[in-house]
Amino acid sequence: MDVKTVCLGMLTDGAASGYDLKKQFESSFGHFFAAGFGSIYPALSSLADSGLVTCTRIPQDGKPDRKVYAITAEGREHLLHTLDNSEPSHKVRSEFLATLCFSHLMSDDQVQRIFDHRLAEVCDYLNMFDEIESNGMQDLSAGMQFVVGFSRAMNEARQKYISEHRHMLANDNPVSSATG
Repeated sequence: MDVKTVCLGMLTDGAASGYDLKKQFESSFGHFFAAGFGSIYPALSSLADSGLVTCTRIPQDGKPDRKVYAITAEGREHLLHTLDNSEPSHKVRSEFLATLCFSHLMSDDQVQRIFDHRLAEVCDYLNMFDEIESNGMQDLSAGMQFVVGFSRAMNEARQKYISEHRHMLANDNPVSSATG
């Protein structure tokens, strides 16, 4: 699934600006699907050029016009067709894991700081899920409830694995013995 498809899906909830969609990405999708302004705005522009969304310009005092996008009937049909994929991939892109592949080139202190930072991020995600759940999971679609639960389970597993296995990379590199 690409950013355009996710934008179409979010626009089924109502018209929104690129900024609104960026905020929704951060609060709903950010822990598993990254998208920034550099991908959202080109996606919206492409969707508008294809007739899958409309764009209404709203004048603002002293600022550029605010562009508000709404999904069209053709866009909804395109989204439903795209969602008719019974085999979506589950890819993980992790700078954390890529970095740790080279832990033997880092000092123990560097590696432990990476673990500490990642555990803090996981804790932030778990706190976000707590907040979502305390604000009324019943108000979310069944799909979003599933995603929150799945994401919680993934992050709890990350937290547990890192906590129980971080010792594997301690004192296992020539950098720490050469510098320390």
